[in-house]
Amino acid sequence: MNFDRSKVDDRSASVDWSAYAVAYDLLSTHNPEYLALMHEFEDFLAAIKTPRLIYDIGGGTGTYTEIAARTCPGSEIRLVEPDAGMIGLAKAKLAAYGNITYDTRAIEEIDGQGAADLVICVHALYAMPEHELRLRDLRRLLRPGGWLYLVDLGRYMNVADWRRYLFSNLKKERGLLGALQVFWQGREIAKQNKAILKAQQEGVYWTHTEAEIASAITSAGFEILRQNSVYRGYSDLLVCKAAP
Repeated sequence: MNFDRSKVDDRSASVDWSAYAVAYDLLSTHNPEYLALMHEFEDFLAAIKTPRLIYDIGGGTGTYTEIAARTCPGSEIRLVEPDAGMIGLAKAKLAAYGNITYDTRAIEEIDGQGAADLVICVHALYAMPEHELRLRDLRRLLRPGGWLYLVDLGRYMNVADWRRYLFSNLKKERGLLGALQVFWQGREIAKQNKAILKAQQEGVYWTHTEAEIASAITSAGFEILRQNSVYRGYSDLLVCKAAP
């Protein structure tokens, strides 16, 4: 596992998440792989009993929180996101929902203990320090038998590959000029993705194989019910239950 704990203090300077947040939703709406993940999550929620309490850990601009709030209007949902820019956009985007509360603390500071029915963590774990401990924090929040819905970036972020892929899809969708316009508006994404890659290469952000993340999750006290390679092979999706 490519993770150097001696470098975790540099993690906040690696990527400007507030700058990333400004263009994140714009480009995501044009990314077929991102949209596929959102549909996958909607299907997951439709297949389980409605959770009473849901945490979205590292919830960013609230994309998955919004799906949960819309699909499960009777659930209590807590969006946990330490970055001020991200959570500011989330609050604006989710203002119409009355079942969401917001928390800017890091996960290790959250005092929930075995109460949640569902914990969501999408493309956030890899950027957290000491991922083994953070997985145990995710387990701590859940009741026995509670669900963990985890998607994590495991492989190096190939910025040029993603740019080619997205530009090709945008040209089909909006034509050349439309694709260029979206790319210009979302240019901050490429800059911050380069910073993510640099942090991965330096061992600040966790990279892992499918087997490595499965082993880490099992060791943290979860039973893996389903595991898939997603996001064009860059990420892993795992649906798990908290072991008794």
